[in-house]
Amino acid sequence: MTGPVTFTIQGDVAVVVLDDGKANALSSPVVSALGDALDRAEAEARALVIAGRDGRFSAGFDLAEMTSGADAVRALVGHGGRLLTRLFGLGIPTVAACTGHALAAGAITLLACDRRVGRPGAYKVGLNEVAIGMALPVFAVEMARARLAPTALTTATLGATIYDPQGAVDAGYLDRLADDPLAEALAEAEQLAGLRRGAYARTKTALRGEVIERILSTLDADLSQLTAPGGD
Repeated sequence: MTGPVTFTIQGDVAVVVLDDGKANALSSPVVSALGDALDRAEAEARALVIAGRDGRFSAGFDLAEMTSGADAVRALVGHGGRLLTRLFGLGIPTVAACTGHALAAGAITLLACDRRVGRPGAYKVGLNEVAIGMALPVFAVEMARARLAPTALTTATLGATIYDPQGAVDAGYLDRLADDPLAEALAEAEQLAGLRRGAYARTKTALRGEVIERILSTLDADLSQLTAPGGD
């Protein structure tokens, strides 16, 4: 796998790295490549690490597609929403190495992963959709409700609050900070890979299955009302 999404195997861990040399935007081709990476991770590994490059995790869905019309917005967000929901319920342990800015769908990716390691530094994490005139899709709200601290939920979603790394830990986007988040994520994934796979998958389904069912059952109706950024 080449291009902005690379896939490697390190021991029992699949490592997926996003690096398009720019914002690590989630375009339709990138979302498709990430879906292929999840297929391979489930088939070839016992745990998964998702990372960005130094200074950038992901800025979210590709702005060019998001501003090219209602149909394009709905297609991309639907494709991406299904991918992120799949990641949220993936049957192997998932660890995010937050290497820098994680905004919008980049922040949702953190919410979808089981463990999240960030680094100290001057970067931003959060759901900025309301601030740019776009309603949060139901899948984002449900993952935020499941993963964020209850005291942060309203300000993180309705308030479009953007956090620094320590604030992201306090809010629940990240679990901890480390100077080398990729190395720490790999070490944590190796440890999680030693757990019984079937038991892990069944427990995750028990924990998140109702949320996933709610997301998928409402996704099409929600997308039909979705508009591009810049609305009122």
